[in-house]
Amino acid sequence: MPSLLEALERKYFAECEFENAHQPELHKRSDLPNDFTVTKCGGRMEFSIFIPRLSPLTSVPALLVLNDCDIDSAGDFESIREKCQRVRELDLAQNKLSDWSEVFSILEHMPRIEFLNLSKNQLASPIGSLPTAPTINLKSLVLNGTYLDWACVDALLRNLPVLQELHLSLNNYRQVLIDAEEAVQRLQETETPEETERRITKAHPALKTLHFTGNPVEHWQEICRLGRLFPNLEALVLADCPIRSLQAEETSDTHRYFPSLKLLNLSSAQLDSWSAIDQLAKFGQLRNLRVKHWPLWESLECTEHERRQLLIARLPNVEMLNGGGKISNDERVDSERAFVRYYMDKPEEERPARYEELLRVHGKLDPLVNVSLKPDKRVKVLFTYNDVSESRFVDIYLTVNDLKVKLEKLVGLAPNKMRLYYLDQDYKEFGPEEMRFPNKQLYSYNIQSGDEIIIDAKK
Repeated sequence: MPSLLEALERKYFAECEFENAHQPELHKRSDLPNDFTVTKCGGRMEFSIFIPRLSPLTSVPALLVLNDCDIDSAGDFESIREKCQRVRELDLAQNKLSDWSEVFSILEHMPRIEFLNLSKNQLASPIGSLPTAPTINLKSLVLNGTYLDWACVDALLRNLPVLQELHLSLNNYRQVLIDAEEAVQRLQETETPEETERRITKAHPALKTLHFTGNPVEHWQEICRLGRLFPNLEALVLADCPIRSLQAEETSDTHRYFPSLKLLNLSSAQLDSWSAIDQLAKFGQLRNLRVKHWPLWESLECTEHERRQLLIARLPNVEMLNGGGKISNDERVDSERAFVRYYMDKPEEERPARYEELLRVHGKLDPLVNVSLKPDKRVKVLFTYNDVSESRFVDIYLTVNDLKVKLEKLVGLAPNKMRLYYLDQDYKEFGPEEMRFPNKQLYSYNIQSGDEIIIDAKK
């Protein structure tokens, strides 16, 4: 297997010959300028512009990418220092590195490195005594799919004093087996057999961003340990972690471990209660939140637009939700008023605390629509099936199933073979939403003239 030096020489230094080395024989003519030549081609002479030969490469670019090259060692360190003097970002993902001393020696001879990607290397072995000097400038470290144990993570953190961004995704972590020193007394009082191997270490205040995607962590107390380890964390990505609650057994004030958190990704968590959203509302600095693909959303009989309104109303500090644009003041006011209306007719025991807060702000509101005695209201909707689109008026008090029956003659599909998708013209960036509830009336989707319904055949 090649060394790092061999891999970079193969990529950057193998083609150091002059560009014109394999061209036909060139002949200078004294009557032509210095940058013109004449080439013999059979019985005729062709003129061509002379292109100066490039000087040999002396160092590699600031971004050095050598992923999936089977690298298992460094090679000659002095040559690495000479050739990699400009390198600031090094990508060594999917190689065969297994010796941490080799990795730190590489860093020592690339003193400008700020970013290092070691994903999917075989680095699960223990870390011995490590020098601190070579890594002083390292600010971002990617260790996805390395299955590094927590003792190694702890050793790395102690040797990376200015590290600001850490990626520990897809490492099969079910627990966080290190904790900050402030938790020593509490852990000793509540320790379980599983926690006897947990290390107590110093907090790492420099870290601002942590990616923890795809680890099978279920309990929020494990995430709280990450908050204690990184007390100044601003961005935490927990996508595809099957977290079942946002409350920890040890304390109800779990948000206090994340005083600076501005971005949180909890997509695909196993959360099925609005209480989780109420917990998130306690994160005082949280501005950017992703909460897609929760079981909670599947259990609600409301449209995606209605769900977004309920979320915005419950999260007064959040400015960006599920990757959309910044929430405008008008959208927030509309969402809060819709929230008040939504819970106004609910039993008092079902109303969240946020309802009383918003009731004091907006007052008791009249319902937007009285569906009992009002005459039918019709809007003009664009219906699309395959490549054909047609605008038609539709009664907004029809149910989804009623609409399918009416559309059977238009598209020739039986209602039970038909799927409908609603596309709100004002929220096209969120894509179409399947109209999954057969007894839901169309007006509840807030359908307006100019909106679109896409018809699709079930496979």
